[in-house]
Amino acid sequence: MSTVTTASATREHRVTVRSLASRKSKAEPFTMLTAYDFTFARIFDEAGVDVLLVGDSLGNVVQGNETTLPVTLDEVVYHTRLVARGVRRALVVGDMPFGSYQVGPEDAVRTAIRLVKEGGAQAVKLEGGVDVAESVRRIVAAQIPVMGHVGLTPQSVNRMGGYRVQGRGDEGRHQVIEDALALEAAGAFSVVLEGIPETLGREITRLLSIPTIGIGAGVHCDAQVLVMHDLLGLNDWTPSFVKQYANLGAQASKAARTYIDEVVNRKFPDEGHVYR
Repeated sequence: MSTVTTASATREHRVTVRSLASRKSKAEPFTMLTAYDFTFARIFDEAGVDVLLVGDSLGNVVQGNETTLPVTLDEVVYHTRLVARGVRRALVVGDMPFGSYQVGPEDAVRTAIRLVKEGGAQAVKLEGGVDVAESVRRIVAAQIPVMGHVGLTPQSVNRMGGYRVQGRGDEGRHQVIEDALALEAAGAFSVVLEGIPETLGREITRLLSIPTIGIGAGVHCDAQVLVMHDLLGLNDWTPSFVKQYANLGAQASKAARTYIDEVVNRKFPDEGHVYR
């Protein structure tokens, strides 16, 4: 098979914003996970995860911060580059960290361009609704796909007074709906719905023509997303809406303890692990 044919086949099988839109129209749910390095990006990509988000959640799960606020653009660009190297099929989305787009649309466009040019992202994500709609329009005008994020927005933790469920009551419900509609009107190709009542997640999913991606928003969204550390059991604590699919933390701890025991008792390296 020629190089041109191989490259063409690869492109045909890549997940794109258009293929995700088609999945919504066919009522076929898709999946998104966070990833922060080459190794897990490769594993998740080969497993068939559709979208890999290089989230500013790296501030919590990689850096050990209490919030995502300290994460810098340079750090997200770096981790996006690592993830992009491990991907052959999934759509890679780079998160726009706090302070990289809040000043205005020009900053937002510059941030998005860096994530694409230097990080290798194929799309970017930012938090907010009505207040960031103009930035979304400008980024889309620069030919960069945008994923929105409404409801519980972690970068707004100080304003919200903690990580609280959003969209309760008439006023809260209308605000989340208005934000989601504003993102769609601005040209976003999808929107993350986080920490909202399931009934509201269903309502917004029906209202929007673009895919909704739920995390703590119920089963009716067009897709679901989890932080990889929650999925794999690498965190000491996870929110109630998160399902743990493995317990790698316990397995890693057990492996380390076994390694320590074998080294201390001179069982490792054994005959099968030395040169002669």
